[in-house]
Amino acid sequence: MIAAASNPTLSSAALIDPQALMTIRSLELRARAVVEGFWSGLHRSPYHGFSVEFTEYRQYSTGDDPRYLDWRVFARSDRYFIKKYEDETNLRCHLLVDQSRSMDYGTRAYTKAHYAATLAATFAYFLHLQGDAIGLLTFDEEVRDYLPARHRPGHLRQLMLALEAPTRGRGTDLNAPIERISALIRKRGLVMMISDFLAPIDRLERNLVAVTAGGHEVVIFQVLDPAELEFALDKPALFEDAESQRTIYIDPAAARAAYLKKFKAHCEALAAMCRKLGVTYHQISSGQPLEFALFAFLQQRMKRGRQVRRARGAIGGVS
Repeated sequence: MIAAASNPTLSSAALIDPQALMTIRSLELRARAVVEGFWSGLHRSPYHGFSVEFTEYRQYSTGDDPRYLDWRVFARSDRYFIKKYEDETNLRCHLLVDQSRSMDYGTRAYTKAHYAATLAATFAYFLHLQGDAIGLLTFDEEVRDYLPARHRPGHLRQLMLALEAPTRGRGTDLNAPIERISALIRKRGLVMMISDFLAPIDRLERNLVAVTAGGHEVVIFQVLDPAELEFALDKPALFEDAESQRTIYIDPAAARAAYLKKFKAHCEALAAMCRKLGVTYHQISSGQPLEFALFAFLQQRMKRGRQVRRARGAIGGVS
């Protein structure tokens, strides 16, 4: 779980309550609000950007080529910084977003689907500002919309419109989007999958291996409603499965222990599989401010960049 305590450099005063955020009708405006709130909440300046491997910033010194000044950083910090690229190719990111009926669940004024779409839009907007190419693949029990990774006028708007599509299919097939993206993308990049992952994961490992074997970095965000995490139900009721439409009577007091045990085992199996494959895994509650997810993602990119530099340094030392 992405916890507030693990993000000490974010100011809680600058975080946007998801309940208030979801009242903004425009998905792009929501994403912009999160990104701008994220920057205003960071204590340190400048921020670290990234390309395929990693991008750092250092303060401008006399004699540096002014063509590599980052004016966006200057506008925020009133200081001059130079981009230092380890790889001149910009990041290519593909967002895989679950739009199945299970995502249509929510105990707040919004659903997991709304939260996941806003999370994907936030990453898309953030990466677009970096000049990176963003693609999108939406899915339920089959692949729905696909937009190839691009960075051009109008593309971000197309992506936002696709994310605003309502949930359609009833089932969830976690393998179809992985298989499709593995067949479609050739250039090394980032694959980010956003889902509740409340579906069988027995075949998922094999398909993720095919993606990671292609040199792609994979990041998983498991989005869950607070009630799913805590089983915070207090009265017996008749429940309907959004995907199978099967109804079942549940007494929370009698079912809580068994549910939490099975739910924990499923999430731990998903996390263990990700660790085994070198896939970054984050579990996030739809009640948390989205800035935490963005911060966790950026922290991971910075950590990966340091590992890449150390590995390259070791290779250089051997040779």
